[in-house]
Amino acid sequence: SSGINAEWPLRPGGDWQVSQTVLSKKTTAKDRKSNTAVNQAARSGNVNVEKKFGGGGNTQKGTSKNTANLDRETEELKHDKVSKDFCQYLREARATKGWTQKDLSQRINEKPQIVAEYESGKAIPNNQIQSKMERILGVHLRGKDAGNPLQPRGKKKT
Repeated sequence: SSGINAEWPLRPGGDWQVSQTVLSKKTTAKDRKSNTAVNQAARSGNVNVEKKFGGGGNTQKGTSKNTANLDRETEELKHDKVSKDFCQYLREARATKGWTQKDLSQRINEKPQIVAEYESGKAIPNNQIQSKMERILGVHLRGKDAGNPLQPRGKKKT
């Protein structure tokens, strides 16, 4: 030895001590729950694996409250459609304004198909769309005042 202070320890015999480090990927929760990891742990005896009868199912036991209602129902399950009166008042109000279906649809920010469905009576009623149509056209399209002009907003006269 030459009297030099080495930072790394020397082995007996004068060799440098070399430690080997194996770089491995850090395991994540997903890796630990994978099928291969669970199977390997089960084989090594580190995990107790039990199969639960009916475990993980999303079934509800018993009957629901609506069973009697469902029994009373007939096979005629249909959605409500817009009334014929609504369709007629809508067509008339749009025609008096001189608008096409496309013009009305642009003013209420809906697709032209929706206006066409409402006028043909095929649409499922949506209060929001119906209200927009009434406001833009200035006419009541439903209820007891159907066909009459909307009263301007403001103070009501008594």
